[in-house]
Amino acid sequence: MTYHLPAGKALGGPYIVDITPEKAGWGHSSLRILELSPGGTHTFETGDSEWIVVPLSGGCTVAAADDFGQDTFELQGRRDVFSGVSDFAYVPRDARATVTSAAGGRFALTGARCDRRLPARYGAASDVPVELRGTGNCSRQVNNFGAAGVFECDKLIAVEVITPGGNWSSFPPHKHDEHRPGEESVLEEIYYFEFAGHDGIPGLGYQRVSPSGPGRDTDVLAEVRDGDVVLIPDGWHGPSMATPGHHMYYLNVMAGPEAERAWLICDHPDHAWVRDTWPDQPVDSRLPLYTAPETSA
Repeated sequence: MTYHLPAGKALGGPYIVDITPEKAGWGHSSLRILELSPGGTHTFETGDSEWIVVPLSGGCTVAAADDFGQDTFELQGRRDVFSGVSDFAYVPRDARATVTSAAGGRFALTGARCDRRLPARYGAASDVPVELRGTGNCSRQVNNFGAAGVFECDKLIAVEVITPGGNWSSFPPHKHDEHRPGEESVLEEIYYFEFAGHDGIPGLGYQRVSPSGPGRDTDVLAEVRDGDVVLIPDGWHGPSMATPGHHMYYLNVMAGPEAERAWLICDHPDHAWVRDTWPDQPVDSRLPLYTAPETSA
């Protein structure tokens, strides 16, 4: 199994990234990245999955239709992932979704196979909690737009992480590949990367995933660039390392078989002590890169 998919290696149909459970070799998590030219439109069937459509650059209209009617949501979006929080739209399973963009843009479709059919809904950028996690060179920003306990879904968990240049995130390394009630949940995870350039020079970073035990042998050390994807079916994941001078963005998509939708993790025992050092250090002064707007536009 190839767990690191460089840009262009996960193409599928109209998508520049098309990760399905079948392609990933697991049961739940999906990610599609859709690019639309000005005036472009795309329709897809949601099937047995729920989806959150979140603009990475540009804005769009999302229409969710079924035999009983249609809901339409106008997403203002953003210039890019380093300039602001975006609004988003939730589209339920067993529906037909149409994404249309007057000015064009790039849009993430984060998905998860699910059981319940929840109503289509709009998520305002002003309601997205922006969390600062870690301190020192472990400081990072987390946009919790689709986190458990923040926005209701049946199975899907989706968040954005921004790591300032030179910092490490997803650290200490952690895992969520065992069912341990109240302590750890089973979640398949997708990382999708973008980087801030400098004077026309593209950014890059590094992603590590290491085996967490017998039968959980995912092993990755990848140089990642714009549009790359890393699949994490199991294992200790982290650090995610941003090279100096280039902020790193990644979109995390998670889902799994657990009855409870929860992000419960276990830190690597060799590195868990790092958390104890955080209270003695300030948060990186470059963060937050931005905050959620006070009200919806």
